Amino acid sequence: MERTRRSRPSEHRRRILAVCTATVLAVPGLVALSSSARAADADLAKNGGFESGLANWTCTAASTVTTPVRSGGSALKATPAGSDYAQCSQTVTVKPDAQYTLSGFVRGSYVYLGASGTGTTDVSTWTQSAADWQQLSTTFRTGASTTKVTIYTHGWYGTGTYYADDLSLTGPGVDAGQPPAVPTGLRTGTLTSSSVGLSWTAVSGATGYAVYRDGVKVQTATGTSATVSGLAASTAYSFQVTATNDAGESAKSATVTATTPAGSGGGGSSDLPTHALVGYLHASFANGAGYTRMADVPDSWDVIDLAFGEPTSATSGDIRFNRCPVAECPTVESDADFKAAIKAKQAAGKKVLISIGGQNGQVQLTTTAARDTFVSSVSKIIDTYGLDGLDIDFEGHSLSLDASDTDFKSPTTPVVVNLISALKTLKAKYGAKFVLSMAPETFFVQLGYQYYGTGKWGGQDPRAGAYLPVIHALRDDLTLLHVQDYNSGSIMGLDNQYHSMGGADFHIAMTDMLLTGFPVAGDANNVFPPLRPDQIAIGMPATTNAGNGYVSPAEVTKTLDCLTKKTNCGTYTTHGTWPSLRGLMTWSINWDRFGGWEFSRNFDSYFG
Repeated sequence: MERTRRSRPSEHRRRILAVCTATVLAVPGLVALSSSARAADADLAKNGGFESGLANWTCTAASTVTTPVRSGGSALKATPAGSDYAQCSQTVTVKPDAQYTLSGFVRGSYVYLGASGTGTTDVSTWTQSAADWQQLSTTFRTGASTTKVTIYTHGWYGTGTYYADDLSLTGPGVDAGQPPAVPTGLRTGTLTSSSVGLSWTAVSGATGYAVYRDGVKVQTATGTSATVSGLAASTAYSFQVTATNDAGESAKSATVTATTPAGSGGGGSSDLPTHALVGYLHASFANGAGYTRMADVPDSWDVIDLAFGEPTSATSGDIRFNRCPVAECPTVESDADFKAAIKAKQAAGKKVLISIGGQNGQVQLTTTAARDTFVSSVSKIIDTYGLDGLDIDFEGHSLSLDASDTDFKSPTTPVVVNLISALKTLKAKYGAKFVLSMAPETFFVQLGYQYYGTGKWGGQDPRAGAYLPVIHALRDDLTLLHVQDYNSGSIMGLDNQYHSMGGADFHIAMTDMLLTGFPVAGDANNVFPPLRPDQIAIGMPATTNAGNGYVSPAEVTKTLDCLTKKTNCGTYTTHGTWPSLRGLMTWSINWDRFGGWEFSRNFDSYFG
């Protein structure tokens, strides 16, 4: 489907704008400010030179760099991608019915500078090409009741990276006073295995407060208390709070620490080993890795996902599991031997699940009838083979969000709502020991840090972050989440840098996001809470043949060292240390056998 894009200004329109601008400037006193007015003007933009990173700015696909810069030591670097044009914006307090000049220096192709919410006519200016720093400038007058405007800079779809520096908004200043004093009296309250209650003393002049967990802002509050949720059981956390008003944010308060009590674990995970190895077994097809009989799967594998159960049609909800035929898999065992081997694995403490979906199994539960069919057909597979649970491996176009569906905590898209309902029904039917796992791609999870659905302005891929509402709704029932850290494009981590496959840093950054939590689509007031470390396994390809993103055993070891011990880390700094990280997942057992069991042997060597 073709995406709607904003049109670039035509050459004709630019000529008209140039003539109009020249005419306006020729009228004495219309735009020019008197010398007395200029003397009272101030630069109202905060951190316009990006010397304090992205503080005061709300950005997508952006970071700060030390080169190139126009002045000082930093500048903004932002890269449009897909349907996002990498906007950075800041809301500024202004005086009503007053004249302002917005200016800044930019580099790159199709770079824009503008102001919205002026109360009169919103303005913007742009350059088609700036090989070196080029100044952009525009003016506007605020409306009679306008007290705030939003200034912004952005690039354009598919035109590459742009840079900006020394952005300013000059005009009559507003006495916003001073930022509030630092909050005092921060203390902990009610503790649960997944949350910590906090309270503090009110600060005079504060209009709000920001709560920090381990140095990262996780939520805001208007009162003097907050509950930070989504925490891991038996884990120590540190907290601070700041006070805010129109003048800015105070320094952080003194730190308090709290350790969450032990929890029940949930999600059917209590009888998994402390560190588990998860693998997919090609049970319904053969490929270059060859067929592996269930009885021949080594004891290294703690969770075996049968790949795949697939629908009779994308929207039917009718899932079928067809074992590999003899013509395709000459060494395939009989159904009786297959079931006997499953029981033997279970007797040895292993879990065997049916995995639904895969690359070719598109599942779209668009109706409640499809939802109910999904529940009944999946139940039949589980009962027929005596399985321990279910793995959801929805890829492609199985999940996407309606344009009006903007809150991952309260989804409204039928395919999402019906999937959540179906999984809760299956969990309730089989009870606490039912194992539920998910294997989404990074596009559907970590990409949600930047983009969610079609976005505020539309035009984004509606699948971006589409797994987040499913994971969130089922976090108390979820045994394992093993995101596929392979076949992935570059993804921005919590350091606001892009990370690419091929080394430990990618796995560290992607896993840290799940264990730390992150603002969805850059909204600090809409944070996806962290999952417990015992719910997380890292997805990796077993060999170079299995998928893009293979890393050597040495890089796997670096990943585990950094996340579980905070040693042997690379360029990415994690927000915690998680010795109870559950383990690793790989595609696939068959490919690991093809590769001489390199992946599983490395896992066994690391965890013993």
